[in-house]
Amino acid sequence: METIKSLQNEKVKNLVKLHSKKHRNCTKQFLVEGEHLIKEALYANCVSLLILQEDTINIFDYAGKMMYVSQDVMNKISQNVSEVKMIAVCEMIENNSEEFDRFIMLDNLQDPGNVGTIIRTALSFNYPKIYLSKNCVDVYNDKLIRSTQGAIFKVDIEICDLKDKIIELKENNYQVFGTSLKNAMPLKQIIRVDKYGIILGNEGSGVSNEVLDITSQNIFIEINNFESLNVAVAASICMYGLIK
Repeated sequence: METIKSLQNEKVKNLVKLHSKKHRNCTKQFLVEGEHLIKEALYANCVSLLILQEDTINIFDYAGKMMYVSQDVMNKISQNVSEVKMIAVCEMIENNSEEFDRFIMLDNLQDPGNVGTIIRTALSFNYPKIYLSKNCVDVYNDKLIRSTQGAIFKVDIEICDLKDKIIELKENNYQVFGTSLKNAMPLKQIIRVDKYGIILGNEGSGVSNEVLDITSQNIFIEINNFESLNVAVAASICMYGLIK
C-alpha cells in the first residue's frame, strides 16, 4: 500500500479538519488516537478508516479501509504533542437507548477532563445513559475522549434541552436529583429509589437555577472545610451514594 508523505495531500487536509468541532458535526466523524482507544472503537464497530505510521504493523483484527502515512503526516493529523503511530477515523455513535434505571445529566460543563471522567465513572457504576446540555463541551473533543479511557463507546450519550428532558423523565416516574448547596437535602438523607438521575453543573456556577427549579429534589454532599468539590469527584460520590 502506498504511503502518503505530503502534508499537502487532500486526504490529509480533510483529516486535519476533524480537529474542528464544526467539521466533526458536519461529517459526523471524529478522530481516536492510540492502541487502547482504537481497540475500544473497533469493538464498538464505528471505525471507518485506520491510519498507520508507515513502519507500524496492523495489530488489529481489522480488514476495513486503511491508509499508511509518514510520521510527519501522522504528526499533522494527530491532536497530541507526542508522536503517535495509529489513528482511527470513527463515525459518531448513534443513540440506541434501551430501558435504563439510572442516568447522569450534565449542565454546561466546560472542562473536557471533567466530563470524560464522569463518563468513565458512570460506566463503572452502571449509569448507562448520559444527557449533556447543548452548551456543554463537545463530547468528541480529543481530551474528553482520551479521559474516558474508552467508556465513551460503551454508554449512551445524548445532547438535548435539559428542561424538556427533565419534564419528560419525571412524567415517566424518574426522580431527578439536582446538586446544589441551596434548598437541598444532604445526600445521606435521600431515600433511595429504583429510577433516578443526577444533575451535575458548571465548574464555576453549578447547575442553573432554571434547571434546579424543576428537579424532584436537590441534594448536597456534606463536607468539612471546603465549600465545594471538583465536579467529577462530586459526581462519583453521588453516583455511588444513591445506588440502592
